[in-house]
Amino acid sequence: MPTFTVHQPPPRKGEATCEPERFVFVRDGFYFWAFVLAPVWLLLHRLWLALVGYIVLTLALGAGLIALGAPSGAKFLVSLLVALLMGFEAATLWRWKVTRCKWKTVGIVVGEDAEMAERRFYAEWAKRAEETPAAFAPPEPKYATPIYRGAPSPSDVIGLFPEPGKR
Repeated sequence: MPTFTVHQPPPRKGEATCEPERFVFVRDGFYFWAFVLAPVWLLLHRLWLALVGYIVLTLALGAGLIALGAPSGAKFLVSLLVALLMGFEAATLWRWKVTRCKWKTVGIVVGEDAEMAERRFYAEWAKRAEETPAAFAPPEPKYATPIYRGAPSPSDVIGLFPEPGKR
């Protein structure tokens, strides 16, 4: 079953929290349309920097292959490999974009499709919201005061033996 990561956008001006309807579910795995029509897929998902990088990469590889005098079979193979890379890494590029835009990853959910994943996530979200009002608020980190013991003594042993010299 596919795995989805759930991303929460930052709240809009005048909002304390973000509405759950704005959450984005990004599926792990191969994206067929990113493989077949990478520039269109990147435009539809508003991945501008990735689109610029894709165009620069494909133009540079094409120019390099032409300069080397590579046969058309090699050019086709390189284009196919770039398309496969795009299909496999599309979800990573999408997650990179939402992370760069200061969205928070609030969960990971498994579902047969996006609708089932949303149902599972929101059911658990509602259950946790009833239990505690700030269920998904990150807890404040609690750090213990480090213990300073000084320099190691000659009787200190590192390993499995309790004391040096004993059998």
